[in-house]
Amino acid sequence: MDELLVVGEALVDIVERRGHPRTEHPGGSPANVALGLARLGRSPLLLTRIGTDDRGRAVADHLGSAGVRLVPGSVTGDRTSTAAAHLDADGVASYDFDLDWRLPDGLDTGPATAVHTGSIATFLPPGGDAVLDLVRRYRDTSTISYDPNARPRLMGEPSAARARVETLVALAHVVKVSDEDLAWLAPGQDPAEVATDWLARGPAVVVVTRGPAGASAVAAGGRVDVPAPTIDVVDTVGAGDSFTVGLLDHLAGADLLGPHRRRELRDITVAGLRAMLAHAARISAITCTRPGADPPTRDELDTWEPSAGG
Repeated sequence: MDELLVVGEALVDIVERRGHPRTEHPGGSPANVALGLARLGRSPLLLTRIGTDDRGRAVADHLGSAGVRLVPGSVTGDRTSTAAAHLDADGVASYDFDLDWRLPDGLDTGPATAVHTGSIATFLPPGGDAVLDLVRRYRDTSTISYDPNARPRLMGEPSAARARVETLVALAHVVKVSDEDLAWLAPGQDPAEVATDWLARGPAVVVVTRGPAGASAVAAGGRVDVPAPTIDVVDTVGAGDSFTVGLLDHLAGADLLGPHRRRELRDITVAGLRAMLAHAARISAITCTRPGADPPTRDELDTWEPSAGG
């Protein structure tokens, strides 16, 4: 089986919504990606940082029950990080973070067909620089997937954040970014123009998600747009991460991951892009029909129909 390595934060989402009791769910963007891949049978390896406290045990049990394996050193004696997710009337989340991010000493993750990272893990010191170094080490031997998943409260000024993001874009082979990320990183610019610019920096595929407006992808073979499935949204927690899961799952199923498939990935057809986006959109939509970052299993994905109401 292909080794899929996911690198980044795992934490507890403390979800607050007016008129509802406060709830806690395991989360963290990269951890959500690992969870989603595991539920689809991909058996990913997660390099993260959680504590041995009650929240850390809850995160470890949640990930382990799906088949996510943790890189040795990911569990520490420190407390587990949290993110307070504030949901508006439409279920859209904004976040406040209380976290510590660093990689374990003496790290040895071994070879990987693909490496995914993004979000806080690529920015917050001291771990952010270590993740950047890790991506550089893996770039020639793995397919690198990157999602900026911008967190403005932690990332400083947009111009400096964009420079950091574009360093990682140039190292990545697959980039997924939301229109909300681009509105902050590149204010006033057309997301399609930014995607085309980023494609020229090195990736084989750049995807822009637009929530209920669907998603777009650009590659050497052209551009594709797909609509979002029509659903009743419960909340959007984990929606973007689930979309990333769909991208990676499709590429793995199409045998387009790994250095031996790099040319084929760069030559992906318009039909291939459309199938990839449609697959990812289904997975993201299912996640939005239930609370928290709760991506589907393979059986749920295979049987789900939008007309069924989620």
